[in-house]
Amino acid sequence: MKVLVTGASGFLGSHIVDACARAGDEVRVLVRKDSDLSHLRTVAGIEFAYGDLRDAASLRRAMDGIDAVHHSAARVTDRGTRAQFQDENVSGTERLMSAAQEAGARRFVFISSPSALMGIRGGDRLDIDESEPFPARHLNLYSETKAAAERLVLAADRADFTTVALRPRAVWGPRDHSGFMPRLLAKMMTGSLPDLSGGRRVYASLCYCENAADACVRAARADGVGGRAYFIADQQPVEIWSTLAGLAERFGGSPPTKRVSHSVLRAIAFTADMVWKLPWPAKHSSPPLSRYSLALLTRSATYDTSAARRDLTAPRVDHEAGMGRLEAWIDSIGGVNEFIRKVR
Repeated sequence: MKVLVTGASGFLGSHIVDACARAGDEVRVLVRKDSDLSHLRTVAGIEFAYGDLRDAASLRRAMDGIDAVHHSAARVTDRGTRAQFQDENVSGTERLMSAAQEAGARRFVFISSPSALMGIRGGDRLDIDESEPFPARHLNLYSETKAAAERLVLAADRADFTTVALRPRAVWGPRDHSGFMPRLLAKMMTGSLPDLSGGRRVYASLCYCENAADACVRAARADGVGGRAYFIADQQPVEIWSTLAGLAERFGGSPPTKRVSHSVLRAIAFTADMVWKLPWPAKHSSPPLSRYSLALLTRSATYDTSAARRDLTAPRVDHEAGMGRLEAWIDSIGGVNEFIRKVR
């Protein structure tokens, strides 16, 4: 099978490339010339297609001879205007999918997110499955545009063009320099992360990078998955605040202890979200605290992954094994300061 991977120079995308190569696929990657291609250049037999989701001509060139697409590229940040999120996450997906259909590709695997289900109002959601509806109002532009793109992808499913959406939650592991784990660890290294739990246990489904990538490879081959979305997560959820304390212990940070009033935090997050709707701050920085980031740390969110285990694959790397691999990788790159360097 000849596959195209977008977002291949990023964290999850690079692991999808690795998993495709292990599965025997011929791999082509869509990248920008100014991207960090250091890891990709170590993957034997990889083919580079230089282009951009905003450039339809480059997408058509990249699709030549492709059987399946793994679409991992996205704007995954609190920073950006509505136009930027719409162009990259929705219009970019639409352009890529059109190019795939025109070129005769037969499978389109879209990397969505459980964040597509995060609404303005909401509390704990435990063990939810894929029947959970989209909210009427999304929590932020990322959530809103991932949901819009997912709808487009699944609506395009046909007998000769199978589309499937995967929703890995809080992907973590080696080669991540800007995700939730290095960001939170960076705060713990300076002792600046407060305990936002409010004295209660907050549970979350996480997804180790190789488990997410394995699901992508299987989704490009499996029967009966067309037009469907799947939650992808590690075998067992974790308790967020004890997990963060364990991270601090492993890497020499300060576990969160200082508590802050939730009403104060909600007021700060609401104010920041209003300010960051203005074009200048939205384009140039991320808010210090948002309702989205606050929800990720204070709302329990776990997922029933039985559909993915049935139709795709069961996660093969458990939490402790993944933490061991992450720790070994951090040692190999020069230690925890290098791990968190980009988010300091």
